[in-house]
Amino acid sequence: MSEFRIHHDVNELLSLLQVRGGDGAEGYIDLLQKHRTPYVTTTVSAHSAKVKLGEFTKTPEDFLRKYEELKSKNVRTLDPLVYLLSKLCEDKETLQCLQHNAKDRVESSANATSTSSFTLPPTTTKMSMQELDELRKKLGNVTAGSSAPLPAEVTRKLLRDKHNKKNPSQPNPVFPNWVYERPALLGDFIVGPAADPAAPVGSLPLAAQEQVLVEDLLFVLIGVDGRDVSAQPVLGRQNRSFIVDATLDMSVKELVNRILPVASYYSTVTRFIEEKSSFEYGQVNHALTAAMRTLIKEYLILVTQLEHLQRQNLLSLQKLWFYIQPTMRTMEILASIASSVDKGECMGGSTLSLLHDRTFNYTGDSQAQELCLYLTKAASVPYFEVLEKWIYRGIIKDPYSEFMVEEHELQKEKIQEDYNDKYWDQRYTIVQHRIPSFLQKMADKILSTGNSTKCTPPLLLLINPH
Repeated sequence: MSEFRIHHDVNELLSLLQVRGGDGAEGYIDLLQKHRTPYVTTTVSAHSAKVKLGEFTKTPEDFLRKYEELKSKNVRTLDPLVYLLSKLCEDKETLQCLQHNAKDRVESSANATSTSSFTLPPTTTKMSMQELDELRKKLGNVTAGSSAPLPAEVTRKLLRDKHNKKNPSQPNPVFPNWVYERPALLGDFIVGPAADPAAPVGSLPLAAQEQVLVEDLLFVLIGVDGRDVSAQPVLGRQNRSFIVDATLDMSVKELVNRILPVASYYSTVTRFIEEKSSFEYGQVNHALTAAMRTLIKEYLILVTQLEHLQRQNLLSLQKLWFYIQPTMRTMEILASIASSVDKGECMGGSTLSLLHDRTFNYTGDSQAQELCLYLTKAASVPYFEVLEKWIYRGIIKDPYSEFMVEEHELQKEKIQEDYNDKYWDQRYTIVQHRIPSFLQKMADKILSTGNSTKCTPPLLLLINPH
């Protein structure tokens, strides 16, 4: 971390804590510089810090539940924050100072809001339009903190409106309504009323039950309900569950339940591909879904080969369970990545960070690591195309706001007088959550390289206008 960055962070922290007097930021910066270490201690101490904080809190279950929720959303600074909080809990003097500071801030904010707080009028009077707008804003601020997942169509609309507001001259393209209104176009299950079978499958001989269930599973594995195995509707980001005929023989039912997770993984990945292929989710997610779609095609080829064996009466339930084993691991990893991207609402650099972390976590499992590496390479292509244009040409072509460097339009009347370092610092800034984790250390160099590339031609023009 550069000295400028440390100075900025210390000043911001002092401002947030409303700390005044003392030695100022310089004194704390010197203290931090003396206690810096080249070792990353948060990686190895995150677990013990989490346990320590859980013991310190009044409701450990709620703390651990919130920690796991944030961890599933791939919050990059979660473990360093937990480590810092555990160290603060050990330092009684610092903890007492922070508690006293927080109490003073609460009292000052309460005094400030008491004079300007909004009170509802009596029920016998009518609210004015201004009061109604103010109440609507307050309710909006309260509901904005809800962590419940939004429906896919609402999320798409929010992302589209945000982009169109930021880039009114280049609005996002929109798929026609029939793409979303015709469920038969998707590869996922179409859940409808269950059809009553002519006869319970349990009344058939064991060999006949097995053949019927093999045929059912071949349908279920590609997102189509069978006669005795049917899919349940899903709400939000839930995994797909299935209902199996209760009259089925227990030995056959046990094998069926072992195979059904593959169908659930397929449903999760298919829904993810269909949703993230929309324009609003950015080029990185588009590239990721394209790579997943290629793997799904390989999966469908496998199911087709199994169907060919079934038509020749060469496929039993045990053989189906054997042949599906390698694919089960692949589909499980794909579904896990899809769920993590959904929960974290990842786009651009955050998606690449998640894929990079998954690749690193699968060290020791060569097959899983190779799969994650394939997805990471495919998803990185559009991001590195933007990065290449920024480094070599100083141009940001980022239609979906995914790149780590963000451009701000500044109006400058006298370019020859205002064309200085401050101008470039304000025009191009780094957005932290868009930085891929494997480029975190190079972020400042990437920003300065693109800045120098961008400003070189105008500077030469100022020196030699002819």
